[in-house]
Amino acid sequence: MTTRHKLRIIPLGGLGEIGKNMMAIEYADDIIVIDAGMMFPEDDMLGVDLLIPDLTYLLEHKDKVRGIVITHGHEDHIGALPYILPQIDVPIYATKLTQGLISVKLKEQRSLIKAKLKQIQPGVRFQVGNFKVEAFPVCHSIPDAVGLIIYTPVGIIVNSGDFKIDYTPVDGRPTDLSKLAQLGNEGVLLLMADSTYSELPGYTPSEKVVEDKLDHIIGSAPGRVIIATFSSLVSRIQMVINSAARHKRRVFIVGRSMRDTVKMAMEQGYLTAPPNVLCNVEDLKKYSHKETILVTTGSQGEPTSALVRIANRDHSEIRILHGDTVVISATPIPGNEALINRTIDNLFRQGANVIYGERSQVHVHGHGSQEELKMLITLVKPKFFAPIHGEYRHLVIHANLARGLGMPENHVFVLENGNILELDAEKGKINGRLPYGNVYVDGLVMGSMANVILRDRKLLSRDGIVVVIVAIDKKEGKLVGRPDIVSRGFVDFEHDGSIIEQGRELVASTLGGGHHTDYTSIQSRVKETLSKFFYEQTKRRPMIITTAIEV
Repeated sequence: MTTRHKLRIIPLGGLGEIGKNMMAIEYADDIIVIDAGMMFPEDDMLGVDLLIPDLTYLLEHKDKVRGIVITHGHEDHIGALPYILPQIDVPIYATKLTQGLISVKLKEQRSLIKAKLKQIQPGVRFQVGNFKVEAFPVCHSIPDAVGLIIYTPVGIIVNSGDFKIDYTPVDGRPTDLSKLAQLGNEGVLLLMADSTYSELPGYTPSEKVVEDKLDHIIGSAPGRVIIATFSSLVSRIQMVINSAARHKRRVFIVGRSMRDTVKMAMEQGYLTAPPNVLCNVEDLKKYSHKETILVTTGSQGEPTSALVRIANRDHSEIRILHGDTVVISATPIPGNEALINRTIDNLFRQGANVIYGERSQVHVHGHGSQEELKMLITLVKPKFFAPIHGEYRHLVIHANLARGLGMPENHVFVLENGNILELDAEKGKINGRLPYGNVYVDGLVMGSMANVILRDRKLLSRDGIVVVIVAIDKKEGKLVGRPDIVSRGFVDFEHDGSIIEQGRELVASTLGGGHHTDYTSIQSRVKETLSKFFYEQTKRRPMIITTAIEV
């Protein structure tokens, strides 16, 4: 079949990084978007709350965007929605639990947006512009996760979403291998598959391993058990509830986001609990330590989370007690290791027994390892292959796995954010790249302004700030008295005060005798003079701000 238009695949996030997953698929006058995630900032992104994908291309082609299809409810797939929806008001297609998590997310952000949430069912096709889309179940670390089959005028695209092959999942819904095999027989144009754990040989362990380990810990703990995990790990919370019922313990949910998610999951039927197992934190003192389990946020060391506040002795209701068992049931997100280690140290200092890390088997990841990735490619038998979701090395390793299974070199595409992959039924090529950059979210500030703020914060944190105050005669335009200089984070005045004094003299001689009516000129001359002097004296370049006062 020949078509007049090329099918365009444009990753806008999630390639070459872990997080902020977003993919645009375009044909003629229609664009659909898969996922809309966020990413945690790196250590040097001072004060930045989170990062979201660059929306420039979508905003420029807003009239073409027909909808956003979400694969599952983790932050790296839904976290950008509160910031995107005010700019691009389109329907959001998601499964029932994912819809609930999106609603919780919008409520957390105090978003006034009335999102057009449309519920989808695995196996039921729905139309979005030129595309027909069908979800299929995949096993991940959250219920209701799906992969996507996208029927385009050029051919079938399969997006795996985040997946692994687990034959004993907690929710009883394994990855639909029969559907994938059926697609392979029909003919798939392009497979885009999760690469997060492409480095790991073999198979990813089943969630059953974690269930057995948690049950053993809860059954043998001498006192309270505190379990920290992601609020969206509904399956993990169900494990804890099941084990609590077996060992006659009560479960207390700590942390606002955790409580909101548990409430929503209970209402939708994704969590079930026997009578009197789930209790309010206010009733904690009514039960002995041996009867108590606390489930809390903070598995990533987030400063405002419940576990971190407990570890810092800053929680209003809960203190660590000698004999407490604390379980960190999550894998560190890259960049969060220092925060997590600090929290673990603080818990140990207060007498807790902390169980964490891969060897403890209290967490398994929700992504397929190499044998599962090879199984997916073998079942789907795609004409073209593009690894997604992972840092660059993960993408390259995944691409090599595909080539090792016999895929031609020119049919495998290692993309980066902003690349434009163009496909027709016979051939494909990377045809150009969009301008692409990070979008920082800092409180209510988002976008290019945050880039300037971040640059200034880095400068302040490294070299400090110097404020120069000069008085100018309103009539004569001449300097009045000696300038004043105040510094913070630049030099220790007690030991290096002479540098500041010499700076004052330099400013006085630079501005003395002149006629000053232009504030910009004053600022420029002071900055030029002091920057050169301070660098010669200290090899540092503080931020210099000049304030001129007319007298």
